[in-house]
Amino acid sequence: MFLVAAIFFGLLVLGMPVGFVLGIAGMVGIFDMGGGRFLAMAPDRMFAGLDLFPFLAMPFFILAGEIMNRSGITTHLVEFADSLVGWLRGGMAHSNMVASVMFAGITGAATADAAAFGNTLVPAMVKQGYTKPFACAVTAAGSIIGPTIPPSTLMVIYGSIMGVSIAGLFAAGIIPGLLICLICMAVIAALGRRLNLPKADKKPSLRSIFIAFRKSFLALVLPVFILGSILFGIATPTEAASIAVFYALVVGGLVYRGITMRDLYEMLVRTTRITGVIFLIIASASILGWWMTFNQIPQLIAAGFLALSDNPKVIVAMIIGLLLFIGLFMDINATLIILAPVLAPLTMKIGMDPVHAGIMIILALNISLMTPPVGACLFVLASVTKTKVEAITKSLWPFLLAETVILFIVAYWENMTLAIPRLLGL
Repeated sequence: MFLVAAIFFGLLVLGMPVGFVLGIAGMVGIFDMGGGRFLAMAPDRMFAGLDLFPFLAMPFFILAGEIMNRSGITTHLVEFADSLVGWLRGGMAHSNMVASVMFAGITGAATADAAAFGNTLVPAMVKQGYTKPFACAVTAAGSIIGPTIPPSTLMVIYGSIMGVSIAGLFAAGIIPGLLICLICMAVIAALGRRLNLPKADKKPSLRSIFIAFRKSFLALVLPVFILGSILFGIATPTEAASIAVFYALVVGGLVYRGITMRDLYEMLVRTTRITGVIFLIIASASILGWWMTFNQIPQLIAAGFLALSDNPKVIVAMIIGLLLFIGLFMDINATLIILAPVLAPLTMKIGMDPVHAGIMIILALNISLMTPPVGACLFVLASVTKTKVEAITKSLWPFLLAETVILFIVAYWENMTLAIPRLLGL
């Protein structure tokens, strides 16, 4: 056990990609258990880890987001958001948050949102008088709305490996995602005068709002269609994702005429790369997960938590603390695949609903996307905008603290978190 842990953390420190780290640590573990004959199980475990039909939804959601972003639909969403809240002090920062909510229903990935708005909104905000680190911080804070409001690739992974309703997770993510948007807008409003954020000269007219809505209508329909078809049992997440790709191609290619065949090729290549990385992590983590299960490590960790306290509220706080700490150093997909089978049984022992526990775990990992030293959204924005990670982090702290408050509200207020799933009977 100590050998596997030493190899795992040693390779991470050396900078080896996490997919290889998981596979090597897992194979060392099973070799230590039974020698060379046990290694024959590794390919079977990798295949079994990926042999889940809902996983097919991930590349489709990623591709749909790529198409909508490349075709310029993002610009129309931003214009509509700006027509609604752009007149407030810090208007473009508020628009960033509202646009993140709209875009969340398309991509389901924080890094996609960060890259899209890093290329479009950050330069526009800087042009209006915002500092580049603050503009990046607002974009990073809004980017985690993407994997919180469905569709979400993390929810697909969690629901698939834990046998929890993906539709239920999708429904439960709506309120937390909206709360994140609202609290971030409150932070922007609180900082508005102190930072002297720009303010529009006049409010938009109803006519301008209607025009912006009309331009973005086809983009706004897609998330409604995706969620509606899944939540009301019309289509599975995989079916809805594949239809979303077809819709995005029609709207982006034929209506907006924003993509070419070359763009489509590049989007397919990018989708393949992103999906390949995620699937490698899932497959490799399956080896390590089997080794952990065989050695009853989840039971040992659960017993350790319960030995420290039998108070459910304290245990929930410890789980959140563990997830936020591990998220500082590790890819969230790998963290989810490794820790979900460990923590889910513990949450069941303290009486948490499986969907409620899943949303808490996913939201904690989403917040990790903004925390250094390996926060993926920070590095995407730093790369896209040529801004130092340290400068972005300094401006990000108020948003990070505010979103952590939302995490605890979600964790401790079950009736609020599960209001929509219960309303829909999920």
